[in-house]
Amino acid sequence: MSSKACRSDMRVLVTGLDGFTGQYVRRELEIHGHEVVGLKADLTQLDEVKREVDSIQPNAAMHLAAVSFVEHGDANAFYQVNLIGTRNLLEALSAHSNEVQCVLLASSANIYGNARTGTIDESVSPSPVNDYAVSKLAMEQMSRLWMDKLPIVIVRPFNYTGVGQSASFLLPKIVDHFRRKAEYIELGNLDVARDFSDVRVVASTYRQLVEQKVIGEVFNVCSGDAFSLSEILEMMADISGYAIEVKINPKFVRENEVKRLAGDGKKLAKHIGEQKQIPLRATLEWMYSAN
Repeated sequence: MSSKACRSDMRVLVTGLDGFTGQYVRRELEIHGHEVVGLKADLTQLDEVKREVDSIQPNAAMHLAAVSFVEHGDANAFYQVNLIGTRNLLEALSAHSNEVQCVLLASSANIYGNARTGTIDESVSPSPVNDYAVSKLAMEQMSRLWMDKLPIVIVRPFNYTGVGQSASFLLPKIVDHFRRKAEYIELGNLDVARDFSDVRVVASTYRQLVEQKVIGEVFNVCSGDAFSLSEILEMMADISGYAIEVKINPKFVRENEVKRLAGDGKKLAKHIGEQKQIPLRATLEWMYSAN
């Protein structure tokens, strides 16, 4: 592992730039003086990726693009994009290893599965329980084949949210129901508690890791706190002045689900400093008041 500051005017190639996380990463990088270039090529087509990387000549890369919705119907897409697509990108970048100062790969805390522990650090053994998580773990393992050629850092973000995230995800779904003053909302286990970060903090963390060139490590990206759905519903009722009826949908209830899971971010803090978290309530207020 090595860590040293990069120059402040990098040309950063970002895959998934038009996605939810990408828009915040773009803003974060540009505010700090970097040039941001999105990848337009199809990641599953190696020749296309090589041509575009050759044209861009990046100084760093953030790989955010992925099939990320766990309930996505096409299992093959998880592996084609998340595994083979990542390999194609790394092969293309390896031709520019003298210029590329850092490659950040976004994995996922989903790789931990239903870990039987309340707080998860990076030493917890992966136990993926769906194709998305398996594809991300496979991506991590595959990337190790390139670590002698490229300066790679891997991040495992826990849940995060913010304005612009699809309502197919849990917190945007809840906020949307309150904003619309829906008569009721269908949810699963209300006592399940999870770790939620603000997307703006996540984008800042990614930027710092690339700038400080923290190489050869794997980091949890998390808030360290866990909130239950009941607590989130109470926050939203207070924010909106409206109490919504909750209906428990058996399809959303998972047997033997771990009640509380939160990430341990001590390793990340040791390398780049404590990240100033945005309280979940403030994030929810931001999402609720957004146009």
